[in-house]
Amino acid sequence: MKLKNIPPIPAVLLAIISVQGGAAIAKSIFPVMGASGTVALRIGISAIILFTINRPKLKDISGKQWKLIFWYGIILGAMNTSFYLSLSRIPLGLAVTLEFIGPLLLAISTSRKALDFIWVLLAAAGIALIAPWSGASNIDLIGAALALLAGGFWAGYIVLGGKLSQTMDGSQAVSVGLLFASLIAVPAGIIEGNFANLNANMLLHGLGIALLSSAIPYTLEMNALKHIPAKTFSILMSLEPAAAAVCGLLFLREHLSIHEWAAIALIVGASTGSTLTKNKQAKSH
Repeated sequence: MKLKNIPPIPAVLLAIISVQGGAAIAKSIFPVMGASGTVALRIGISAIILFTINRPKLKDISGKQWKLIFWYGIILGAMNTSFYLSLSRIPLGLAVTLEFIGPLLLAISTSRKALDFIWVLLAAAGIALIAPWSGASNIDLIGAALALLAGGFWAGYIVLGGKLSQTMDGSQAVSVGLLFASLIAVPAGIIEGNFANLNANMLLHGLGIALLSSAIPYTLEMNALKHIPAKTFSILMSLEPAAAAVCGLLFLREHLSIHEWAAIALIVGASTGSTLTKNKQAKSH
């Protein structure tokens, strides 16, 4: 089955699993390639793969589409770079939980229902559990801030991706968008200075990361965004923090504290509750 033929909800769920598996592999090569070097490897290889496979017709892209693709790609590059930098400082599950605040707030921001503010409070409680209120906390503040920054870029990616998917083929958009994402990711990797460690083994790892974390999930997400609104897409991503925490535990042996697991549960619960609320509202209309 081709990726574009997968129904939207299964496509988003498959994208989640793919991204978190790729993130676990990526973090495992940080000691060799560094965070920026790894994301440069991921974005660069992804851009080459998708551009070769999809062969986008650049002449057919309109001026308006070029503008959307440019900002989509720049935000994509900034999102991944800031997220990988956070991942070098804090556990995978914690990084994704903080990053997820962006899409969650986007999902709730347009609602005026009183019940939706309960989900905001649940998410806020989750953040409060993670926050380093005492000096004894082992949470890296820079890592946490970078994860929140990535979440802001993630929200922008969802909005722009939704607009872009309505004006052109998703595979074409992702293929060109990743070229612009490379303008952020590759220079950051070069500046970090770990490309001297690049070898055949690292290239093989980079290929796996590129497929799992970029080429496959971005294609799935863009095609899904054609059939579901950005707000619904944001809500469907509610499993991201839990999936990341499990992948971190299984593949990276990252053990979270009880407070951190509780924070993840609260934020996932906020998203799930918001999903159920939206579904009930849709059925009632």
